[in-house]
Amino acid sequence: MEYVFRKATLNDLPQIWVILQKAILRRKEDGSNQWQDGYPNPTVIENDIAKGAGFVMADGDTITGYCAILINDEPAYAEIKGKWLTNGDFVVFHRVAISEDYLGKGLSGKMLNFIEDFAQKNNIHSVKADTNFDNGAMKHVFEKAGYIYCGEVFFRGSSRLAFEKEL
Repeated sequence: MEYVFRKATLNDLPQIWVILQKAILRRKEDGSNQWQDGYPNPTVIENDIAKGAGFVMADGDTITGYCAILINDEPAYAEIKGKWLTNGDFVVFHRVAISEDYLGKGLSGKMLNFIEDFAQKNNIHSVKADTNFDNGAMKHVFEKAGYIYCGEVFFRGSSRLAFEKEL
């Protein structure tokens, strides 16, 4: 299959929201507290799209995944209990979700590849991200993709595992 990575549009919102709702349910079924407090929600996704930060991975007209990508825009990362690998410009991604119909096909890794390509096209050589302590699936994706654990960051009322990859 030929996957395309592109900026999300408001027309994509219904498909994105279905993907996120199922991902929220999967987190709950996995025993994770991540995304169990009304976040993310359609307003968050609309804001991502309005800022030009919402991205989809698509197989033809079918959206297979969603994420938000920002450049140097995560204030919580300024304070880390630990140490980042780099101190310069960085790309940060949030709200990664893969369609339930496409799970088990390596698309999380493919999404990270697209994010890393985005960073390099913007002449940025660092990608940072975080996840809940209890999100085993995302921790595995980070490990497999070569991300390094750097410590803990704090936002939205809790501590999160922080990762970085130098490109």
